[in-house]
Amino acid sequence: MVSDASTEAFPAGRCCADSPCENVGGQAGRPAKDDRISVLRAGALMKRFIEGQDRNPSTLLPDCIEDYVKTDNPVRAVDAFIDMLDLTTLGFDVEPEATGRPGYHPATMLKLCLYGYLNHVQSSRRLERECGRNLELIWLTGRLKPDFKAIADFRRDNGPAIRKACRQFVALCRDIDLLDASVVAIDGSKFTAVNAKARSYTREKLKRRLGEIDEAINRYMAELDRADEVLAKTGMAPVEARVSRAVKKLAHYRKEARSLRAVEQRMDATGETQVSLTDPYCRAMATTSKQPRVAGYNVQSVVETKHHLIVAHEVTNLGYDRDALSMMARAAKDVMASESIEAVADKGYYSGEEIVAAEKAGIAVTLSKPLTSNAAAVGRFDKADFVYVAVDDIYICPAGERLDPLLGLRDQVHGAEPGRERHLRGGEDRAGRR
Repeated sequence: MVSDASTEAFPAGRCCADSPCENVGGQAGRPAKDDRISVLRAGALMKRFIEGQDRNPSTLLPDCIEDYVKTDNPVRAVDAFIDMLDLTTLGFDVEPEATGRPGYHPATMLKLCLYGYLNHVQSSRRLERECGRNLELIWLTGRLKPDFKAIADFRRDNGPAIRKACRQFVALCRDIDLLDASVVAIDGSKFTAVNAKARSYTREKLKRRLGEIDEAINRYMAELDRADEVLAKTGMAPVEARVSRAVKKLAHYRKEARSLRAVEQRMDATGETQVSLTDPYCRAMATTSKQPRVAGYNVQSVVETKHHLIVAHEVTNLGYDRDALSMMARAAKDVMASESIEAVADKGYYSGEEIVAAEKAGIAVTLSKPLTSNAAAVGRFDKADFVYVAVDDIYICPAGERLDPLLGLRDQVHGAEPGRERHLRGGEDRAGRR
């Protein structure tokens, strides 16, 4: 870049101090002073943008894969954890075949799967793409690019061994005091299965669909009968395309009815309440208002509240959480390092039997009680609408009036124990009975 001092040292029309310039005023090749300054300023502005490296120059030595990730990158923890495992003890086949094409080492495939789980990349096809563009995976696999079929086959063939590796990770977290919290949270999540809702049947849905099929068959049979009647009375043949369509529809509905009756017979024989034709273990269950029902699984998880690590999980096909409280609480207690823990859950887990079972196992549970009263639906106040004042042993009703305790004949009429108090006002008890 030329400074202002240099431009002033050589006045216009002269390239040096001794000889005149032939290109005075920007003639032929050299621009004038004003034009030259504007070009220099434009170049200074261009340099303020961030520019990448040139793609064409070649390097003498190949780039170092170790430099792709920093020393504090979490992917290094995945690499170190898998390297410390005894894969043979866990159940992985680490002995290669004597013949055939060499395969990928189980450690490499396990690192790839674990990285996908940690980064919400479960699809084998997405993992295949990430191996070619994700620098962390390029570092983790050493530039290997397994195809999606190899990844899917590895997960399918080594399910129990992968589960044992997850247990080893939980044990490692316990050894380094990451599971020393005393409070855990339990919750369930609905996971969609590879099964369309149309191929998942309950008894009610099966009965409703068979009724619809019977109505459709009767409708097309009546249409064919009318065509025969018109032909017999008038001699006019019906439209061939219309008759052909009715015959095809009849064949389709009769075939579907046979398959649905076979499903019904299976339900009667096995006692199942639901049958899924694609994924036999998934069940139809309610989720949210936007997607009211989904064919899938209910995955129960327990998370410790200190480091937010999942300490236990279980896959169920029940659409509700009421029966999972004590099961997941005991599983968390077996894993946690604390001698006593407290479990927290939402009101979907409220069940008297489950709470008692958790208490017997030495686990304190905290959860909200769902509203089961139907008082609001019939226009009456619920117990939650009344405020109890322990000092005076009275209730305050929604209108702000006192409900004083009353003893006497009314308790005996309602079957109460003699001497038991009822808070009454205007001849009504707390439940609205007169």
